[in-house]
Amino acid sequence: MLYIFWSVQSHQRAAFARHGFIKSTPLRAPRVSQSEMQITFLRPAGLRSALSCVVFLVSASVALAETPAGYMQRVANELVAASRSGSAQAFATTLRSHADLPAIGLTALGSYANRLSKSDRPAYYNGMVNWIAGYAAKESPKYPVAKAIIVGQSAGNGGVTYVDTSVTLRSGDVYDVRWTVVRRGSTYKVREAEILLFQMTTVLGNLFQDYISKNQDNPKALVAALNQSR
Repeated sequence: MLYIFWSVQSHQRAAFARHGFIKSTPLRAPRVSQSEMQITFLRPAGLRSALSCVVFLVSASVALAETPAGYMQRVANELVAASRSGSAQAFATTLRSHADLPAIGLTALGSYANRLSKSDRPAYYNGMVNWIAGYAAKESPKYPVAKAIIVGQSAGNGGVTYVDTSVTLRSGDVYDVRWTVVRRGSTYKVREAEILLFQMTTVLGNLFQDYISKNQDNPKALVAALNQSR
């Protein structure tokens, strides 16, 4: 899902609307209504393209005989190809199949996670996937990826593996992405992604928790809004 790409020098606003599209407008205090969910992105110059790269490389399951680095290279190749299709369905399928959705989604909720019942979590994960996939499909044609090359892997604490990737756009811009890969049974999953010290779950957390706080601290409001983003 994907580090957030923002700075004091270049601010943009992304509004997440009911019918599933995002519009950039001048930065201002968000206004929330029943018909619109607004989420504010503050991104450093040039990093908007990196958001698409993060979503492109989210993950796929593999046998444990495959190394995390080999796994991520294979996934990178597949998702670069998928990004060129601009298909929200393709992104959504990849996310549902291969992202560590419970870990990503609950981390993004922060303290609100305890207020979201287990029965509501499947709808939350589904809405989160739809929102990320829709944004990726919209943005990917603007920032075509030329190649994504794995440059190394290292062991982390708690059984995680960090996989470093160099992503080159057709424009010639290059971004370094670090993926956190974990084992889930007989497969790998991607739990985290990082660009320029910004983490995907931190970005989602800022967006989602801000929306919940503006809607009576009710996480169900976020679930409803995410599932309207089609």
